[in-house]
Amino acid sequence: MQLSATPYEERLTAPRSWWLISFLMGVSLALILLPFGTLPMLGGLAGGTAAAAVVASSYGSARIRVVGGHLLAGEARIPVSALGEAEILDADEARAWRTHKADPRCFMLLRAYVPGALRVDVTDPADPTPYVFLSTREPERLAQALRAAKDAADAA
Repeated sequence: MQLSATPYEERLTAPRSWWLISFLMGVSLALILLPFGTLPMLGGLAGGTAAAAVVASSYGSARIRVVGGHLLAGEARIPVSALGEAEILDADEARAWRTHKADPRCFMLLRAYVPGALRVDVTDPADPTPYVFLSTREPERLAQALRAAKDAADAA
C-alpha cells in the first residue's frame, strides 16, 4: 500500500476518567460478592475491573488514517477522490452536526468526549452517503492530510 503525501493516523482513545470508572465497576462487583467471602470478592474486583476495562478499550480503539489514497475511519474505507471539501468544526458546530443538523444517511465516527470534528462531503454520485463526520482531536491536520492525499491522487 502506497503512503499518502502527508500521512495521518489518530487513535480516539477513551478518556482517563473511564479507567477510573472501570475500576469502580470492579469495586461494585466486589461489594456485591462480599457476602460470599474474600476469594469471590477479589475475583469480582479483578473480573469486573478487567471486563469494564476491555469495554472502555474497545470503544476507544477507533482509528482514523489517511493512507494509500484512502481515508480509513473505523470500518469505513473511502477513496480520497470520492471526497469533497473538508469543513473544520469547533465544539459548538460539531455538537450541532451531531444532533439537529445531522443527516441520517451520513457516516459518523462519533466520540462525544472529543470536542472537535471534521465534516467531509462525499462527492461520489453512486454513494448515498452525503458526508462523513469524524470526531478528531486534530481537525486541521486531518484536513491538511486529506487535501495532500487528494492532490497526490489528482497528480497521478
